[in-house]
Amino acid sequence: MAEGTRRCLKTLNDLYDKALRLALYIALGIVFWCIYDAAYVYTHTLDKDILKYKPDPYGDNTAALDSPITDDMVSWLTIDDTNIDYPVMQGRDNTEYLNKDPFGEYSLSGSIFLDSRCSPDFTDDYSLVYGHHMEYGKMFGALDEFLDSSYLSAHSTGTLIIGKDAHAVYPLKVFAALNVNARDNEVFSPSESLETRKYLAAHLGEEPEDKRILALSTCSEGDSLARIVVFCYILDEQKQKNAN
Repeated sequence: MAEGTRRCLKTLNDLYDKALRLALYIALGIVFWCIYDAAYVYTHTLDKDILKYKPDPYGDNTAALDSPITDDMVSWLTIDDTNIDYPVMQGRDNTEYLNKDPFGEYSLSGSIFLDSRCSPDFTDDYSLVYGHHMEYGKMFGALDEFLDSSYLSAHSTGTLIIGKDAHAVYPLKVFAALNVNARDNEVFSPSESLETRKYLAAHLGEEPEDKRILALSTCSEGDSLARIVVFCYILDEQKQKNAN
């Protein structure tokens, strides 16, 4: 074999070796970035410390009123015996709190927020709340559990506290959970509450009760248009602050 040919083959082998090493370094970099990104999002998701700012309908709300949570907070949502126990924000539009926490800071996990088209006091016939689907059941990561009817039956109660001053609190009753499409206007157009009721009747096989409805929506894995929506009744038994 000619000397020139040997040198050419050696050069090609060296280039091939360098290319393999570069590909390996890139792959490792992607793996480490994914691990870092997942850890960052997890550690920057709201934790239980947020509960110290939860309004008390029957107590002193000085801490809640003076909390660093912004005045965009319209309510506090709790679903009993789950991780869902968060302030509900409402922005100027439905993108504002996608990546902003209740303190007004940038956060990949965002906030739980009320659709900007809904009344902030939840007096509408149909109210729609969104939250990211986070790991370990954080934010709205627990909603997919409600697709199991036995889980829903065991976690069917909750509370909606209105305002930082907790001027009213409504008991909640979870009654349904559905896989839906993000393009289902009957679910994602709050002003079309009659269409929402027809949609629920068709999917549940019975008419929903004549009560205000609160829908909790989050993304579903595997499809950019797939959503999990949990439906709750806002019960009529409104408890006024300082009631006996």
